[in-house]
Amino acid sequence: MLCERCQERTAEVHLTTIENDEMATVHLCAKCAEGQGISFTAAASAPLADFLAQISGGAEELPQGVRGEPCPYCGNSSDDFRRTGRLGCPECYAHFEGQLRGLLRRIHGSTQHVGRLYLGAGTGAEDRHTKLRSLRLRLDRAVELEDFEAAAELRDQIHLLEGSER
Repeated sequence: MLCERCQERTAEVHLTTIENDEMATVHLCAKCAEGQGISFTAAASAPLADFLAQISGGAEELPQGVRGEPCPYCGNSSDDFRRTGRLGCPECYAHFEGQLRGLLRRIHGSTQHVGRLYLGAGTGAEDRHTKLRSLRLRLDRAVELEDFEAAAELRDQIHLLEGSER
């Protein structure tokens, strides 16, 4: 798209204004925008995309079946995901599962969510076992991250829960 003012350079600034309930969009090149007193910086990439790019490595890490194949539902590619840090649709989770599993493993240390688990009154031994396993995994992760305050709290929760089993 050419600049609407000079009709010579590519429009890089897209300014939308709303006045009296009327919306108007002006497309200007950088030089014309600066000439009209509009200062801008090039659009920064999304922080999540930068983070993902740092930890995900290159495309060579993608499973062979995923590399270059866009999502059959929305057409989003692994390059789009890497650039924006966002998936295009719910089907992308299944299509890019191999890539996402590796990414989650590097970010969280696991591909399974190990969060808080509510144990209401009357919970069975199986629920306690699940809670204990979850607490032990969280404790290992806290020690690994050297978060000793959280590790001490988790240790105390484990002792309480183990004591209630007996």
